[in-house]
Amino acid sequence: MRRERLYLRDILEAAEAIAQFVAGLTERSFLESDLVRSAVVQKLTIIGEAAANLPAGLKQRHAEVPWADVIAFRNILVHAYFGIQWDIVWRAAAEEAPVLRSQIAKILQAEFGDSCDGARGGT
Repeated sequence: MRRERLYLRDILEAAEAIAQFVAGLTERSFLESDLVRSAVVQKLTIIGEAAANLPAGLKQRHAEVPWADVIAFRNILVHAYFGIQWDIVWRAAAEEAPVLRSQIAKILQAEFGDSCDGARGGT
């Protein structure tokens, strides 16, 4: 179960980083910043990769998370990079990542008893 916990913590930490990256930004300022867009894409990629590595049983127990969409979005970001629709990335960062962060925090609590303070969990 250690691997699952670490993958979930990776998702949580990436979602928290995204929140920091976009805090106080408008969609326009996000779209104008290559630095922020690149950072957000990197963290979204981590989220999708970690989600892809979670076991099916955990995903089934927590079907409230759109796992397939998270993983598919990662694949689009990585494989169709030059065709990225940045307004969709903005929506993922500003609206969907906070929801995902909350869902993952609840899963960590339910599965491992973790309080989610942003610090990487141990074993």
